[in-house]
Amino acid sequence: MSAFAKLSRIDVSNHVEKKGQLSYLSWAWAWGVLMEHYPDSNYIFGDNEIHADGSVTVHCWLEVEGIQRSMWLPVMDNRNKSVQNPTSRDISDAKMRCLVKAIAMHGLGHYIYAGEDLPRAESISEDELKALSDMIEVTETDTDRLLKHFKVESLQAMDSAQCRQAMTMLKHKVKE
Repeated sequence: MSAFAKLSRIDVSNHVEKKGQLSYLSWAWAWGVLMEHYPDSNYIFGDNEIHADGSVTVHCWLEVEGIQRSMWLPVMDNRNKSVQNPTSRDISDAKMRCLVKAIAMHGLGHYIYAGEDLPRAESISEDELKALSDMIEVTETDTDRLLKHFKVESLQAMDSAQCRQAMTMLKHKVKE
């Protein structure tokens, strides 16, 4: 059985964590599982790619059973937005997330990334955020309940479509 076939059969669902709108596996857990099955695996990080806007992309190569796969990842915040002029901590975190993506390229948790190549929802704008915050205040809405309804951790984590839906709900509340 290939490494991909073996690793892709491992159920990672109890180890998926969420931060904002992102789902991920802990790098320590993913690396530990990989080492249990393929202890001779090895990875290296390439040079950071620095873009004109000050954002950075990290690169990782992972070899498992003689098969080398690479992955790249921009340094991002919890809203999936590139970070300009990232700190060393931002870059370190991105490298470890990139390692987990490289592990997924070898099978472990690859289904977490299914749909990643689909168009992303438009992020909530500052104007939308202000309007929503104002409407929450006017309607005396429980923000925690609203966040739970939309399955987000903060108003900033909402996308524009969710914001429009929330505004519609709150406008109906005003009419009641």
